[in-house]
Amino acid sequence: MVDIYTNETCPYCKQIKEELTKNNIEFNERLTKDWPAKWKDIISLTSMPTVPTICYKENYFVPGRDFSTPPHLVAIIKDFDTCSFSNEVQLLEKIKTLNYNISMAFKGLDQLLRQIETKINTDEHKSTN
Repeated sequence: MVDIYTNETCPYCKQIKEELTKNNIEFNERLTKDWPAKWKDIISLTSMPTVPTICYKENYFVPGRDFSTPPHLVAIIKDFDTCSFSNEVQLLEKIKTLNYNISMAFKGLDQLLRQIETKINTDEHKSTN
């Protein structure tokens, strides 16, 4: 069963619930105001006070971080399978992936800054001639 943590004014929460219903995925809606202790724990766990946060088989899915659209979330849920690796191995691999992605992002930023610097220096050289 899917638990979806929402609030009453969230239009994206409504879209997610509609997509789950359309795909015959049963869910429990949990308004954050009615589950303050659990919601506080989820924020502590994910570091993201974002609704809708979905809990499925003790895994938490946050929009933007874990899914990009309601159909993407449905696909994740439908294809979800528990992992045979220990939590420790999974965590280590996720940290390695995170470090790699951060490294690649900084590398891309460095390349962009070098291009900007070259353009500025070229333009300055042209204007002094």
